[in-house]
Amino acid sequence: MPWQGVRAAFRSTVRAHGRIDTRVVEVVSFAGLDFPYARQVARITRYRTVQASGKRSRETAYVITDLSSGQADPQRIGEIVQAEWGIENKIHYVRDVTFGEDASRIRTGHGPQNMATLRSVAMNFLRRMGRSIADARRQLAIAPHTAPLNLFGIPCDLHTHP
Repeated sequence: MPWQGVRAAFRSTVRAHGRIDTRVVEVVSFAGLDFPYARQVARITRYRTVQASGKRSRETAYVITDLSSGQADPQRIGEIVQAEWGIENKIHYVRDVTFGEDASRIRTGHGPQNMATLRSVAMNFLRRMGRSIADARRQLAIAPHTAPLNLFGIPCDLHTHP
């Protein structure tokens, strides 16, 4: 790719969570790609500095899009990609950390798909229950035998009285 001749670029810096994150989005309109409908290629370089330790890192990602330069400038492409990372953090991180999906030993038949569905259902119910999934899990831990029933609207006292 002709990155040295890039004229369309966008840079943003965010200071949060004890880090300084800088993103540089460079975009090239390029018709010679062997991808159907590809109109632009973007190179997104993320620079991160941890303020407490001074540790620095750099990560580069490449994006191919069918959006023209009129439809998506470098800033817009950066926003779209960052929104995708938000999905990664919201869903995949929770699956991996909270539910230990990567450590699961279920690998055959319909098991992996069934467990993914159950994890999705659990995430949705936990989000409805509290401010966060962690908060909801703490609430469930207080009353482990009745909280799941309450969550699904099932009465806890199923005894019939004469």
